[in-house]
Amino acid sequence: MVPRLYIVIPCYNEQEVLPITAPMFLEKVKALAAAGKVAEDSRVLFVNDGSKDDTWNIIKALSKQDEHYIGICQSRNRGHQAAVLAGLMEAKDVCDITISIDCDGQDDINAMDEMVDAYLDGCEVVYGVRSSRETDTFFKRFTAQSFYKFLAMMGAEVVYNHADYRLISSRVLNEFANFKEVNLFLRGMVPLVGFKSTSVSYSRAERIAGESHYPLKKMIALAVDGITSLSVKPLRLIMGFGIFVAIVSFIGVIWALITALLGHSVSGWASMTCIICFVSGVQLICLGIIGEYIGKIYMESKQRPRYIISERTWEE
Repeated sequence: MVPRLYIVIPCYNEQEVLPITAPMFLEKVKALAAAGKVAEDSRVLFVNDGSKDDTWNIIKALSKQDEHYIGICQSRNRGHQAAVLAGLMEAKDVCDITISIDCDGQDDINAMDEMVDAYLDGCEVVYGVRSSRETDTFFKRFTAQSFYKFLAMMGAEVVYNHADYRLISSRVLNEFANFKEVNLFLRGMVPLVGFKSTSVSYSRAERIAGESHYPLKKMIALAVDGITSLSVKPLRLIMGFGIFVAIVSFIGVIWALITALLGHSVSGWASMTCIICFVSGVQLICLGIIGEYIGKIYMESKQRPRYIISERTWEE
């Protein structure tokens, strides 16, 4: 049976690039259908993440031009990860496979052919992995690669150089729907579901138009979410460091007592001040890490909806 494909595309303030990339996605769907790899009624699903520009109007106009275009609109901006999740959950009951991809045209859409082939060969999840970052600046390349390495070091299970370009079958999505986390980090959550998977390599191009919506600040926030949502290793590290400091401090107390008993003690404020500042700094860092986890628990306990869909193009 030929699978029905939904291409899920999160959009936030993409009025400049959307008119350029939308025809590319449509052409790819039609090419895959013509090759007999996907069904004719496959769709391109745009997810408007509370854009402040004309993005949603463009999506509505596209849906009127061609039935392959459909779109949903979130009630407000909830972030890239929530937008991707909204599209996947919307599509899981009406398709056989989904492919999530960003709107900016940087990810090679031709890699979809290999993804679908891998699915037809029995893989339920296919990760799009960037083979190179030659188009990135040195700073962008360094921070991105450090990001993945740091996540792995902290115990988060991630696919190196994989963002959110992936194929997921509806079978996997139905199981993934049981993951109720509010703090989303999809590239670390999807591997936890399991099932047979593989990866497809592709070269990352430059953004076709518009500006990137993922500056360093958001990358750091995403890294923190990924680590604290998927691993407790930071808590274990600060516990180990606390034990180390306690041992060193105990040795220091013994040394101070012996020195005092031998009559060799010398009063000094510099060493004492350094020790107090060091220990105080360590305590504040540890409290900050613990506070981050407590904050995550607080947000999870509220059980707020991860996304709210306010409009659908097919309801008009």
